[in-house]
Amino acid sequence: QVQPVESGGGLVQAGGSLRLSCATSGRTFSTRGMGWFRQAPGKEREFVAAITWSSGNRYYADSVKGRFTISRDNANDTVYLQMNSLKPKDTAIYYCAVAARGILDVDDYDDWGQGTQVTVSS
Repeated sequence: QVQPVESGGGLVQAGGSLRLSCATSGRTFSTRGMGWFRQAPGKEREFVAAITWSSGNRYYADSVKGRFTISRDNANDTVYLQMNSLKPKDTAIYYCAVAARGILDVDDYDDWGQGTQVTVSS
């Protein structure tokens, strides 16, 4: 089992940047896709970004394209989410997860972190 642990969340003003990190344990990290999701109060968890195990393919929700960048460091078992030009509507708990099947849907993931809060003030 791979256990992700997120960090890097916080409070930032609109237009600012944050970099989220997700450290994992387990020997299968480098062969698994990784994803970031977010959940705002009263809303369902939604896809933000994902990256295949080889970093050859990256996927983004339309709402974050051009502002967020996902990357991974297989040598250190870590995946990152660089978030620029943040908006108040980006406020949510951000979760990192390890892909088990596909890579774009919540149901494709079995191993989830506890989440990190991102708050963007206007």
